[in-house]
Amino acid sequence: MGSFSIWHWLIVLVIVALIFGTKKLRNMGEDLGGAVKGFKKGVADVKDDKTPDSVTQQRMKNDETIDVHAKEKTDV
Repeated sequence: MGSFSIWHWLIVLVIVALIFGTKKLRNMGEDLGGAVKGFKKGVADVKDDKTPDSVTQQRMKNDETIDVHAKEKTDV
């Protein structure tokens, strides 16, 4: 039970290509790439948006405490 050789991976790749087809694999790759790009853009947007909203700024200026109530998620 050692590690797989290159031949094992090539056989697996051929089987996957036969089962799904190259067009479906290409579409899945494009979808995955788009998801990664969207995730990176979202992370970059969060890093750029470091200023709190106006309500939070006003409360911080007045030294007000912001209370938050957490609720447990229950199954329906």
